[in-house]
Amino acid sequence: MQPAYPDIALGPPRPSVILRPKPLAASAGIERYQVAGGGAVLVEIEAGDRLAIGNLEGGQPCELVAFDRSGKSDPGILGTNGNSDAAGLKALLLDGDASLRSFRAGMERRKLSLAKAQGIRFFDGSTPTGTEESFAVTRDGVLVVAAPGAPMQVDGQDTTTPLVLTVKRATIRLGQKSDLPDPLADPVLDVRVHSRTAEAYFVKAGDYIQIIDVDGRQCTDFQCFSARKLDKGRDLPLDVTATRSLMGASYPMPGLHSKYYDQDFEPLVEVVQDTCGRHDAFALACYAKYYDDIGYPGHVNCSENFNAALADRGVNPRGGWMAVNFFFNTGIDAHGVMYSDEPWSRPGDYVLLRALTDIVCVSSACPDDTTPANGWNLTDIHVRTYSGQHKFSRAIARRTTPDAEPKMTRETAFHSSFAKHTRDFIEYKGYWLANSFAKEGPLQEYWACREAAVVMDLSALRKFEVTGPDSEALLQYTLTRDVKKLGVGQVVYTAMCYEHGGMIDDGTLLRLGKDNFRWIGGDDYSGVWLRETAEKLGLKVLVRSSTDQMHNIAVQGPKSRDILTEIIWTSPVQPSIAELEWFRFAVARIGDAQGVPIVVSRTGYTGELGYEIWCHPRDAEKVFDAVWEAGQPHGLKPMGMAALDMVRIEAGLIFAGYEFSDQTDPFEAGIGFTVPLKTKTDDFIGREALIRRKDNPLRKLVGLDIDANVAVGHGDCVHVGRAQIGEVTSSMRSPVLNKNIALARLDVAHAAVGTEVEIGKLDGHQKRLPARVVPFAHYDPKKERPRS
Repeated sequence: MQPAYPDIALGPPRPSVILRPKPLAASAGIERYQVAGGGAVLVEIEAGDRLAIGNLEGGQPCELVAFDRSGKSDPGILGTNGNSDAAGLKALLLDGDASLRSFRAGMERRKLSLAKAQGIRFFDGSTPTGTEESFAVTRDGVLVVAAPGAPMQVDGQDTTTPLVLTVKRATIRLGQKSDLPDPLADPVLDVRVHSRTAEAYFVKAGDYIQIIDVDGRQCTDFQCFSARKLDKGRDLPLDVTATRSLMGASYPMPGLHSKYYDQDFEPLVEVVQDTCGRHDAFALACYAKYYDDIGYPGHVNCSENFNAALADRGVNPRGGWMAVNFFFNTGIDAHGVMYSDEPWSRPGDYVLLRALTDIVCVSSACPDDTTPANGWNLTDIHVRTYSGQHKFSRAIARRTTPDAEPKMTRETAFHSSFAKHTRDFIEYKGYWLANSFAKEGPLQEYWACREAAVVMDLSALRKFEVTGPDSEALLQYTLTRDVKKLGVGQVVYTAMCYEHGGMIDDGTLLRLGKDNFRWIGGDDYSGVWLRETAEKLGLKVLVRSSTDQMHNIAVQGPKSRDILTEIIWTSPVQPSIAELEWFRFAVARIGDAQGVPIVVSRTGYTGELGYEIWCHPRDAEKVFDAVWEAGQPHGLKPMGMAALDMVRIEAGLIFAGYEFSDQTDPFEAGIGFTVPLKTKTDDFIGREALIRRKDNPLRKLVGLDIDANVAVGHGDCVHVGRAQIGEVTSSMRSPVLNKNIALARLDVAHAAVGTEVEIGKLDGHQKRLPARVVPFAHYDPKKERPRS
């Protein structure tokens, strides 16, 4: 019998479950600030607030200085007595680090003086990871939190690391908006663009424009015009199609071009800094017809707001405005269809532009509440302009994890030395590294590496100091190599994997002592993984980043030993350069026993005899100058990332994002030799998965010889007949081998040496390049040259 009523799911609907990073998921009234190692932050505090200072990586001292509203230092504001004169903070400010410029400006604006400061110092070099100290605020004031520290010795491991300040506000104001970040300098203009509106403003040539997302997840359209042309009755706006053509892009991945042009191809603005990293550089600002067509006639829109804001500026109205859509999260899918979602921007994210001519600008706070384009919560945009007399370095922001604070692109300590030879620098994992050198160019740099010697900047490598009684146990469990067999003074190349066998990172491990190691990898997250694993297992070990305390150059090529023998001194208990064997390191000095301290390792990424030299950033110029002077009689040349990519592909050396990712295991990445499953008797993360994957392989990294000089790129498909059986991971035209070669990951059914395959171009079928599987590395497969 049919029931009278259907079965139903009882109760009201449940809200969508959305997992967000901690800073975005924090309760109202909770604020979080990260203090970089060797840095400081300044925060306004009120009576009743509660503070917690956490030691993120452990071993980092903390100094607090509290000031009352008159600018007088008073530790009683935190309910305690002072125990220091803030010597650590004073030393940081005297050091003159550019990263503290904004902090110094904040101190000056509030007229805060450290001359007679009474500080509160706690934590020390033995403080465990995650330790917290709490304070209750008794009176209104200003709090300075510093993470002080001295320069780290190359054979020491007392690096400076981050602290985190959490503020629980006593008073939670309903509807309270986020505080604006401190200005980057003294503003010329301070313009608030209120929600659903637009504002026009004038900017002089050379001045800077900072466009700030006040509360996060709010899009803003930007447009500008040459003021000189407007005076002549020509309203030519920034044109994204002209810009794409000149910048060599079609429909770009979400992001920004470096410059933007009008239809006369005149550059109007250039991008200097970007803390968000995801924007729409190719669509129109929202317009009336868009809303009419989706059923919202009369909806306020950015295009009409632009028309109103520009009405008295000599600009003709338009039905739909071309614009750069800052913070608008759009993309083009595999079928050429544009899509959008919530912005990535967070409170205080900004884009910094520089005007290349006098311009009239207009900025909006997008009114779209019909899609997730503004996070379903319309808020304000703020615009500041700064005089061109200030200098702001080019930078984009990176986050190691969604919970981490953004880090802006920095120059390495060797930047000034390489900048004497080139202006061609590229952003690589948070640092500006030389890409090529105009005097020689990538091809000559390549030949110098193969025939003489080169020097290159590899300071972007991530370094971590792993210390403590359980350090060996942690590394034995998290790395695939048998760390117990690693002696003091030795280096080992190894992989780091997740439980499913996919790779986190590859890198080298140096053993400095019984319980002292230095992990050198390509990704900040490898350090996070080590730290999280140690905490989960309760191991007594500290994992502290030392990337900012140790920068490095590589001297590579057949003449590298001759060059370094002339300038590097080692003590009798350390091997000399002539004695230093492959994958060994020595603590040494430049010149003599009183020279600059360094660590030199016989390692590299070129497939040639070579060395890496590690030093504190303060000594970088002296180290470079010594190498450069000694190298000139031997034909030493500088080498950039473009030539480095050529030599590493020839040598069969893998690169993150190309030959491996978290979806590939070491066997599929071509480094199965780093996984000694039959000889390592201790368990390690991913072991069971790696046994399964080794016994049942699906894909294999192989070399390809290509019977065509047509360029082949990462991701190009590889076919046998109609079926795709793999993809190219890296490719180049080899000068020394005189042929086109590639590394490719293929199905094991077609991975045997000698197999004939085809590389697909266009749609993969209309144009093919014949190739055959060969052993890799293509160049010196027995590694005889680096061993020489």
